Amino acid sequence: MAEPRLAAASGAMGGRVDLTRTPSARSRFEGAIRAGLIGAACISVLTTLAIVGSLIVETVQFFGEVPIADFLFGTRWAPTFAESQQSFGVLPLVWGTVFVSLIALAVAVPLGLLSAIYLAEYAPQRVRKVVKPVLEVLAGVPTIVFGYFALTYFTPEVLRGVLGIEVGIFNALSAGLIMGLLVLPTIASVAEDAMSAVPASLREGAFGLGASKLQVSLRIVFPAALSGIVAALILGASRAVGETVLVLVAGGQIPSLSIDPTESHQTMAAFVAAISRGDISTGSIEYLTIFAVGFTLLVITLVLNIASIRLVRKYRQVYE
Repeated sequence: MAEPRLAAASGAMGGRVDLTRTPSARSRFEGAIRAGLIGAACISVLTTLAIVGSLIVETVQFFGEVPIADFLFGTRWAPTFAESQQSFGVLPLVWGTVFVSLIALAVAVPLGLLSAIYLAEYAPQRVRKVVKPVLEVLAGVPTIVFGYFALTYFTPEVLRGVLGIEVGIFNALSAGLIMGLLVLPTIASVAEDAMSAVPASLREGAFGLGASKLQVSLRIVFPAALSGIVAALILGASRAVGETVLVLVAGGQIPSLSIDPTESHQTMAAFVAAISRGDISTGSIEYLTIFAVGFTLLVITLVLNIASIRLVRKYRQVYE
């Protein structure tokens, strides 16, 4: 903060005082930091608006050629076929996205929450310092590594060899299960942070009333951290819905409404990655499907984020 510089203008009594502030080096530095943060926030907002704007422009052009009802409620997705056989029903892609994500969450949610409870309530400090960074490193492994792991090892060696499940080379089961391992660190880390933030006084009070360690973990700490845990689950779901390369490599590229996880399924993100390889001409209807599917995926993710914010606000607890 700049301090006022006092200077006598005329005489010792009744003189005028100059209250001009001289900026210090610290105030200049803080001003530069503030300007940098504002600039970063503005760039983020402008980038988001540019992405949304580009999606909307091309999507509107797409719906100028394809009726919205056919796109939203159609059950056959074949935009790259011959013109007489083209079909633009996005439901198979939506179902593939939801189906693979549900398989992933069936793995990630219980394992992630159990890992969070263990790290926050049971693990010694030295164990926690080792295990949590390992989980966070697992979240940073490139998704293509998980994809080829599912394709070349998990499907032939584990599903077919160990479990004896008859699955195709590309299948939703393998992609979903490995995606669960990909999402698990996100859920575990965020949920553990939420549980660790619960004041120790709540635990001490419960122990003083005779509660066991398990009762304190599940009936005191878990409900108190519920807003953060819900945020972790929604964040994990958003991560699963938007996953691209893993499903593209291991899940296949056949849109399907089947509930059989041993068959190939294609997700919306995987379709966008598969078709955006320069094989189609710009401005064609096939090209416009990229933006229509991308905009649909954006809306789904936005709905998940809005639901997350509402749930977090509903169950948030503030401790003094």
